[in-house]
Amino acid sequence: MAGLGGFGALFDLKAAGYKDPVLVSGTDGVGTKLKVAIAAGRHDTVGIDLVAMSVNDLVVQGAEPLFFLDYFAAGHLDVEQAATVIAGIAEGCRQAGCALVGGETAEMPGMYAKDDYDLAGFAVGAVERSELVTGDSAAPGDVVLGLASTGPHSNGYSLVRRIVEKSGVTYGAPAPFANGLTLGEALLVPTRIYVRSCLAALKTGGVKALAHITGGGLVENIPRVIPETASVVIDMKAWPMPAVFRWLASAGEVAADEMVRTFNCGIGMVAVVAPELADEAGRAFEAGGETVYRIGKVAERRGDGPSVVLRHLEETWRA
Repeated sequence: MAGLGGFGALFDLKAAGYKDPVLVSGTDGVGTKLKVAIAAGRHDTVGIDLVAMSVNDLVVQGAEPLFFLDYFAAGHLDVEQAATVIAGIAEGCRQAGCALVGGETAEMPGMYAKDDYDLAGFAVGAVERSELVTGDSAAPGDVVLGLASTGPHSNGYSLVRRIVEKSGVTYGAPAPFANGLTLGEALLVPTRIYVRSCLAALKTGGVKALAHITGGGLVENIPRVIPETASVVIDMKAWPMPAVFRWLASAGEVAADEMVRTFNCGIGMVAVVAPELADEAGRAFEAGGETVYRIGKVAERRGDGPSVVLRHLEETWRA
């Protein structure tokens, strides 16, 4: 509603077309992926990561991201570096269709080392009360769709950095798993923003639940959006395992169960869909630019059994 320069940003929900809106908010950071960006000397993608981690969390509840704010803190403010980071934040907001309404930049030499910086982001979205996505209606027989990730996104980078150190490959060297990219470039591919495709798929009426696959992987994120009486059975052979994860598992000698609890392993967003509308929802996701896989089904959870069952887990990593 107003230009920059005030103490707070104003947003008019009525002008945005909402009649009975529920506000949905989220906050997140980029984590130790920033250490990779600093070591590689590349700062143009982490701003996209920052936006993605918050707006992807909003859309799983059916919310359209409205606006975003950032917090940038550094030991010593490098204006060119900060401008590059903030340009990435602006690009992330463009991809998510939300407004970058403000932020804060702090120089704290007593808190951060000279070349270090940290990022935090804050997103607010809205959804009509009648269109909230809760996952409560997910039931046995529903189809589970997986949307491809672009890599590790912004999770598991403490482990990634240890593996890189163990491997002896420098961030400026060719990536062992990605032709034409340095290791740093390959590991800094930004988190995919699923907002536009998810909002489009929700309009089909068949999407019952969405889960953003972040730290904890498929095993820990899917149970957050399905009833306690339900279980999701996933076939790990239903999608090709991206080369970056195979390299991390091999170079770091990481066990299969640790891989799936630390990384998204190629699936950045999961949708639980009514079976009769699964094809239509899949087409909507694909029209939004997603690569879509049918990765499983919802089943009845038996007693204290697991909420997520991964079929062919060990075979996937041996392949």
